[in-house]
Amino acid sequence: MIDAFQFAFMQRALIAGVLIGVLCAVVGTYVVHKGLSFMGAGIAHASFGGVALGVWLGVQPVLAAMVFCLLVAWSIAWLSLRTQVREDTAIGIFFASTMALGILVIGLIQGYRQDLFGYLFGSILSVSPADLWIIAACTALVLGLLWLFGKELLFVIFDAEAASVSGLPATRLYFLLITLVTVTIVVSIKVVGIVLVSALLITPAAAASQLSDRFGRIMLAAAAISVASTLAGLLLSYWWDTASGATIVMVVTLLFVVASGLARMRR
Repeated sequence: MIDAFQFAFMQRALIAGVLIGVLCAVVGTYVVHKGLSFMGAGIAHASFGGVALGVWLGVQPVLAAMVFCLLVAWSIAWLSLRTQVREDTAIGIFFASTMALGILVIGLIQGYRQDLFGYLFGSILSVSPADLWIIAACTALVLGLLWLFGKELLFVIFDAEAASVSGLPATRLYFLLITLVTVTIVVSIKVVGIVLVSALLITPAAAASQLSDRFGRIMLAAAAISVASTLAGLLLSYWWDTASGATIVMVVTLLFVVASGLARMRR
């Protein structure tokens, strides 16, 4: 096992995977308990349009996807809060339209040669030192904000109406949560890709929810499951020569099945 990590690219992949694993697990715990799983999938697929726009405009694709996804996420939240459009309906509209926009923009790019496979399915083994710094900075930012506003966000998740009555800015906190989810998704694209990132965001928290009913313990268990899946997925992909992102997701899905079985036995 140690031999697999003697290479610099494997070391960077491991660090990036652990950071993203912890970040997705912690944020995913809020996502699962707030019922924002479909929102996460919608934002993930919206990033395809942002990546395509970035390539078309000559802007760094992940940066373009970050700005684009934040606008999409805020638009979904605004529509669901200020109009009669339901949240799942708004997500469905943006889910389809942003993917269509990405395909349309790619068709307009003359002489397009850049491979989108890495953005769609992840390329954790190609993480560069610069990518690692970006991932570390975003992880520190998101976890820092959750440490500062975690209790308030938890209140909003379980009873937004009571939180608003008690004087908390429930709407602003909701937008903050959506922003943190968006940053987490976009920064994770490099590791597991647009197609698979929602699985890494949701599955560890869902698995941990089978093992405990206390929020803090669920978050810790989700982080442990996510990190273990990342390590196992990297090693298996190295030994079997398979796609790293997909292997990580399959491992975490297997752990979810195991956790569900243990929960059923316990009940």
